[in-house]
Amino acid sequence: MPVMPKTPPAVVGRALRILAARAAALDLVTALGWQLLAAGLGFLLLGALLGWEEGITAAALAAALLLAAVAFVIGRTSYGVVMDLAKTRVEVGDMAVGSITVSNTSARPLLPASIELPVGAGTASFAVPRMKPEDVHEDLFTIPTAVRSVIKVGPVRSVRADPLRLLCRQVTLTDAVDLYVHPRTVSLAGSAEGLIRDLEGMPTTNLSNADVSFHALRDYVPGDDRRHIHWKTTARTNTLMVRQFEETRRSHLAMALSTNLDEYTAGEDLELAISAAASIGKQAIREQREVSVLTQDGRLRTDTARILLDGMTRLAAGPSRLTATDVARLTGDAVPNASVMFLLVGMAVTPAQLRTAAASAPPGVRCFAIRCQAGAAMDRREIGDLTVLTLGELTDLPRLLIKAAA
Repeated sequence: MPVMPKTPPAVVGRALRILAARAAALDLVTALGWQLLAAGLGFLLLGALLGWEEGITAAALAAALLLAAVAFVIGRTSYGVVMDLAKTRVEVGDMAVGSITVSNTSARPLLPASIELPVGAGTASFAVPRMKPEDVHEDLFTIPTAVRSVIKVGPVRSVRADPLRLLCRQVTLTDAVDLYVHPRTVSLAGSAEGLIRDLEGMPTTNLSNADVSFHALRDYVPGDDRRHIHWKTTARTNTLMVRQFEETRRSHLAMALSTNLDEYTAGEDLELAISAAASIGKQAIREQREVSVLTQDGRLRTDTARILLDGMTRLAAGPSRLTATDVARLTGDAVPNASVMFLLVGMAVTPAQLRTAAASAPPGVRCFAIRCQAGAAMDRREIGDLTVLTLGELTDLPRLLIKAAA
């Protein structure tokens, strides 16, 4: 049986490089360039078959234009480019400012060119003048931030094209950077500082046989830990007495944030709810309290305020099969040791649904519901043990929470 000769690795590598070079060359041709090439071939075919001299002339003109375009895209790009964003995290409504610094890293002058900066779905173009060796050119840019989102900025690329844009050569010069447009937040410091602690109210009345908060003395019963016997009282009353402790609970703020767009009157109402949750979460983290936030998409990380805001920036708004009641139930199961629980919902959530959602809170947990509707008057109502707050403007949140804690 004949043995097939093995293909040398060098031959395979050379073939792959040739294919890659041809693919890159084809990428240089724009849609207009392909159309001109097809038209030129068509005129050439008609001229050859019909003896049509004008067709031959048109084909030659198309070929000349394509050959002339090659002169504009050949050559090596010798730019050193640095893109710098002053801040990679801003709030909705703030301007993100950045700069692009271009330097000539070659030993010869460079002709004028242009560079492009993709920003989200759009692209910004910058003109680079003729540059001598070691020259530096800088352009500033601003990015408006009208909505909460993660915007991909970059990568910066150089663009070399002929005047008719038949051929276009793009070279990537930098990496892309993610710009986080955080939801708007309001400061709860000053008059509202400590409000999370105020909302916790009185300590729990659950009694425990072992804790750090002393409550009272009671008679000894078999099975009690003898280390908790109060000997002075025992000697005075001639009856074994043990210490009874009051169960303490570590401060833990839980928030059930509904992102189900069907439960809100408008999209801006959902953004108001996200902003309110972000403001409360930032304040609680600033007070070094544990925070848990759950939505229809799952649990958000709350290690730091920045990580929390990053997670809220990525939240997707839309219809969901899970309702605010479902999110409240998931929150109650995930955070059984919570001390305060907030339900952030839209005005489409009915009082009956709010009562069902509040019933999902662990026993002994103080529960508040914040219904969000842009432009609504600030209000507070009671539905059983549930305090229902109405929020119409984010700036009203500090006063609303103080009113809730009263």
